[in-house]
Amino acid sequence: MMKAAAAAVELEGDDSMVIAGGILPRYAQGQEGKLRATALILEEGETKLCLVSCDVLMVERDVLDEAARDIERRCAIPFSNILIAATHTHHAPSTVRVHGYDGDEKFVKHLQEAIVSAAVQANERLAIDDEVNMHFWLSQEATVGQNSRLLLSDGTIYWVGPRDDAIRPTGPFDSDLPVWAFRKPDGQTVALMFNHSTHTIGTRKGNVRSPSFYGLAAQELEEEVGGTALFFLGAAGSTHNLTLSTDEMVFRIKKAVKEGLTKARPREVKRLVAVKKEFTFRVRTFDEEAEERAVSYYCRKRMEDPEATIEVFRRMRQALAPHQGEERTTWLQVMLIGDIALVGIPGELFTSLGLEIKRLSPFRYTYIFSLANDWIGYIPDEEGFRLGGYQVWTGFHSFVEKGTGETIVNEAVQMLTKLV
Repeated sequence: MMKAAAAAVELEGDDSMVIAGGILPRYAQGQEGKLRATALILEEGETKLCLVSCDVLMVERDVLDEAARDIERRCAIPFSNILIAATHTHHAPSTVRVHGYDGDEKFVKHLQEAIVSAAVQANERLAIDDEVNMHFWLSQEATVGQNSRLLLSDGTIYWVGPRDDAIRPTGPFDSDLPVWAFRKPDGQTVALMFNHSTHTIGTRKGNVRSPSFYGLAAQELEEEVGGTALFFLGAAGSTHNLTLSTDEMVFRIKKAVKEGLTKARPREVKRLVAVKKEFTFRVRTFDEEAEERAVSYYCRKRMEDPEATIEVFRRMRQALAPHQGEERTTWLQVMLIGDIALVGIPGELFTSLGLEIKRLSPFRYTYIFSLANDWIGYIPDEEGFRLGGYQVWTGFHSFVEKGTGETIVNEAVQMLTKLV
């Protein structure tokens, strides 16, 4: 049988830190729940995998590579076997420069240390914990989110503002909610892990630091069912909650996870495998006049105070202009836990692309872990580029060239096929 152990380290933020996830800088007043770095280490035979979930919007590879190398050194886990992902909560201090404000250096340093500390603590527990059985169930939650790229009556794609003239969603929603439970022979839960695909936005108390609804659900599940809980975001680049309160989202996620835990069945884990591969992409070239028209038209029609937002996008394009066509590298990663495949994607993958990976994968159970090992912004599909909208407006939030998403799908499927 395999072994498993988990640990969580709290991330310390304060009201002086800029909160990520908004177009303009904003500051929280207090906090609800905990912001955490949570690590799970699995061992089967001579192989270990390390998965870390971080309650932040995103993290870039320079920080994560250094953390992973430190984990490799201190825990004897190969770099290729380490996956570190952000939950994409929009209510944590900023870690990278996105819409014109920088990440908080103090918080980034603390985050990096917490990632390593959580992995080290989990690895130490692994040495003394009993063996476990993995239990798995594919649960469903189809109501917490929806494809939020709605076609509006003027042919634009919804982002913010009124949407009473919405016609239809322009893409799919992924309702899969896989649940893993790692249990000792006596039934005690050591760790549980779940995955779902909606933008992690929404707090109970308003303008506070928060792990948002997925993180709040994970922490409440720990109290109610035991074990350490980790959440990993799926392909949520085109999906948001548009209607529900945070309380209701927490309730529905917990309900779906608990159903999965109730129905979960033991699943034999004969092998653990991981492959991490560098992937080269290009920064897009863009038409400044066309970008200006698209952003200005939408913001002036749908926003009460549009000029500040329009100016943010202008500044981002000015900063990106010298880098058009530039080659950059990031990571793609695949893991096998028994016969269940995980695909680590370094950005906000559109749901249609995530579903395509699932359907083309040679493994029946395949799940996307987004914002893994790096962050390269939104990764739209070609249809998304054609339709336009916020997720494809050029800026630090969206800069990969058209076709990058489809290339990632092909590369990920090839990596999975080699593991058969």
